[in-house]
Amino acid sequence: MIRDPLVAHAVHYVFEWLALAGGFWMYRSIRAAKSVGSPLLGATGFPVVAGCLIGAGLGNKLVFWLEYPHLWAAQAGDISVWFSGQSIVGGLLGGWLGVEVGKKIAGVRSRTGDDFVRPILVGILIGRIGCFLAGLNDGTYGLPTEMPWGIDFGDGIPRHPTQLYEWLLAAAALSTHRWWAQPLAHEAGLAFRALIASYLLWRLLIDAIKPVPYTYPLGLSGIQWLCLLGLFAMACERSWRRSDQAPVASTIN
Repeated sequence: MIRDPLVAHAVHYVFEWLALAGGFWMYRSIRAAKSVGSPLLGATGFPVVAGCLIGAGLGNKLVFWLEYPHLWAAQAGDISVWFSGQSIVGGLLGGWLGVEVGKKIAGVRSRTGDDFVRPILVGILIGRIGCFLAGLNDGTYGLPTEMPWGIDFGDGIPRHPTQLYEWLLAAAALSTHRWWAQPLAHEAGLAFRALIASYLLWRLLIDAIKPVPYTYPLGLSGIQWLCLLGLFAMACERSWRRSDQAPVASTIN
């Protein structure tokens, strides 16, 4: 683990960009394998990708500030705080919203989310390595533990390596993607929604063994509350979609 804060943040920053590059490469490979012509720079593809990047970037920052409101209040006058912090939950939800806005602008009606499943998992795999290497200089480590796999990140206290827990989960999801996504292939976008819902549930649970930087009602962190709201919104959206697709019973006997 890297103990020097400047070096740790630099390494973390490098892995963030590697995660973005890896996810972008995977997305291009998937689109190329489907023989989709010029998906990124075309009139319809560019707004979607631009919306994804802008939404993910804004979501990253907004959720970080939600998680650390006290930091924002104390350093609001420092321009560097605008560029600090990252949140995968914020990036996923913001990127999803950005894609939907981009599709509206481009007039795209088809669901494109399934093409983002493997790129997201690749990004998580690469990004969490940077989180792990940054150790105590990153806010993703776990609470103290007596488990034999507890890791000392530099303060002499064995902690849950929650970054590695997530890395293993993402690796398992990526390696078994064909197996779990196939039953969902009958509906476009369902695999993507399953991934997002699973990740939100995972973060709701795993963040319970992480330090809470700022406590919200019920003792939950800002990210945990966002996960709850996200899961509720997805359940409502799914219910509405099913009701819209339900056949209307005939009144003629």
